[in-house]
Amino acid sequence: MAKKENTPKTGVESKPIRHRAAKRAKLVLEDGSEYSGWSFGRSRSQAGEVVFTTGMTGYPQSLTDPSYRGQILVSTYPLAGNYGVPVKSKSGEGFFDGQGIPLHFESDRIQVSGFVVSEICDEPSHFTSGCTLSAWLEKGNVPGVFGIDTRALTARLRERGVMQGKILVEGGRDVTIDSGIVVNPVADVSCGEMKTFLPADTVDKNGKKLKILLIDCGAKANIFRCLLARNVEVMRAPWNYDAGAIDYDGLFLSNGPGDPKDCGKTIAAVRKAFTLGKPIFGICLGNQIMALAAGADTYKLPYGHRGQNQPCIEIGTGRCYITSQNHGYAVRNDTLPKGWEAWFINANDGTIEGIRSTTHPFSAVQFHPEGCPGPRDTEFLIDRFIAQVKERVK
Repeated sequence: MAKKENTPKTGVESKPIRHRAAKRAKLVLEDGSEYSGWSFGRSRSQAGEVVFTTGMTGYPQSLTDPSYRGQILVSTYPLAGNYGVPVKSKSGEGFFDGQGIPLHFESDRIQVSGFVVSEICDEPSHFTSGCTLSAWLEKGNVPGVFGIDTRALTARLRERGVMQGKILVEGGRDVTIDSGIVVNPVADVSCGEMKTFLPADTVDKNGKKLKILLIDCGAKANIFRCLLARNVEVMRAPWNYDAGAIDYDGLFLSNGPGDPKDCGKTIAAVRKAFTLGKPIFGICLGNQIMALAAGADTYKLPYGHRGQNQPCIEIGTGRCYITSQNHGYAVRNDTLPKGWEAWFINANDGTIEGIRSTTHPFSAVQFHPEGCPGPRDTEFLIDRFIAQVKERVK
C-alpha cells in the first residue's frame, strides 16, 4: 500500500480564495510515498527525477537551466512566484538580445519536467514582472504542485537519495514513473550547429582576436554573457563536436544534465584537446568530463548539490567561497592520475569541487562561477582563464 505523507494541518486544506479553482494534485515517489497538494501551471501529469534546490531566489533561472532537463524540481524555500516572471526587457524589446541570448533566463525554454513548492504567489510585485509563475509554466506546458510539506519531502530525498517520481493531476491521465527518464539529456539541450557570438570589441590590447571554443553540453546563458563581457569571440559548438576541427585560443567546457559517462564523444574530444596544450576551463559537467578525459572516475551523489549557498574551500589557500551549484555527480578523489590534483573541496561533505593539471593550463570547477542570480564570488576564475588564453597567444 502506498504511504501517504500528510501535509501540515495549516495552509493546505484551507486553500486561499485565489487558488480555489485549482485542481487537486499529488507527487508520487518511486518508494510509494505520496504528497498531496494543488495544481498550478499546466494541469497535466508528468514524470521525472525528483531533486531539491536550496536557492532562495532565482526560480526563473533555475527553471530554465538545461542541467535540470528531465527533473522535477523541489524548492526548499517555502514561497515562489512573489516577483513574477520577467518576460521582456526593461525597454520592452522582447525575450532575447541582438544575438539570440535570453535576457533573463538560462535558456530559451523551461527545462524542468515539473516544479514543487510549499506556497505559490499569483499576485507578484516587481517592476520587471510580465506574468505570474503559474501562467508562465502553463504556457511552457510544465505542471506544478503547491501546498505540500516540502520540508518532509526534502528530508525523505536526503535520506533515500534522489528518486524517480511523477506529478498526477486530478482528472488527468496516469503516467508511469519511468516515463520521465531521459536517455541522453545532453543531446536534448545542446545546440544543433556551430554559432559564433561577438562582443562589442573582439580585439584585445595586443591587437589579437581571442577565440574561445565553447563545447555546449547544455550551456547556461550567463556563461555567454560573462565571456562576451571579457571581449572574446565565443564559438558555440555541439556536445559531440570534434574540438580539433577548428582553430581556437581557449576551450570552455559547459555545464549540462545527466551522467558524464554518457558523453563519450565529448570526453574523446577533450583528450584530443589535451595534446594541443591550449588553455581549457570547465564548469559543472565540464569538470566531470575533464576528469574522465584525464583518466579519473566519477560517481552519482546521493542527492546532489543544488542551490546558491554551497561552501567550497580552495586547497592551498584555505579560502572558503559561497557558490551556486547544480549537479548530481562528482569526481572520485582517489582516481585522479599523476599530473592532476584536487583544487576545491566542498566544506559540507568533502567532495571534489574542482580539479587542475599540475603541468598544463587545464582546470575545472564543479560549481558555477557565472552563477545567476548569484553568488558571483568566484567569477574571478573566468578572468583567470582568459588571462591564461591571452598569455599563450602573446
